[in-house]
Amino acid sequence: MVGELRPVSAFDGLRDPDERSVALFEELGRVLVHPRCANCHPSDDQPRQGMDQLVHDPPVWRGVGGVGVPGQSCDTCHQAANSTISRVPGAPGWRLASAESGWLGRSPAAICALLSDPERNGGWTLDGLQQHLANDPLIGWGWAPGRDREPAPGSQALAAELARAWIDSGARCPEEAP
Repeated sequence: MVGELRPVSAFDGLRDPDERSVALFEELGRVLVHPRCANCHPSDDQPRQGMDQLVHDPPVWRGVGGVGVPGQSCDTCHQAANSTISRVPGAPGWRLASAESGWLGRSPAAICALLSDPERNGGWTLDGLQQHLANDPLIGWGWAPGRDREPAPGSQALAAELARAWIDSGARCPEEAP
């Protein structure tokens, strides 16, 4: 099931509420750690690109608001849609996530802890994060990256459903592996 996500109903057999909540996040975590998502969530100031998560080439930096630095803003190259000729990916509002929301290279348990804490996630509520995941066209790009780019697992709608079910089940986080 590399490219698929299990639906929320696949977790109905888990009777322990905490176990179900953790399992829902672990499934959602498959999207969050995928390069289509993680590349735009670095903890440093440089986005990554490709499945190998290489530092963006040409070199660019986060800048204020995650939109690049003067003279080198994201929208200089990244337009509102993928460019067929240049192969430059694009979506409305192309930008990096806030540095506080950097999770590139982190485990699903660490990402869950970060997302659950408004002091560390850029001030988001869980409901706000779920709506952001469900409706932001830039996030939607992860499932429609164009050309020969591998999309994130599942779909934006299914990821949003998993997030909603995780929140509604108590938003429990997995434990860090020993």
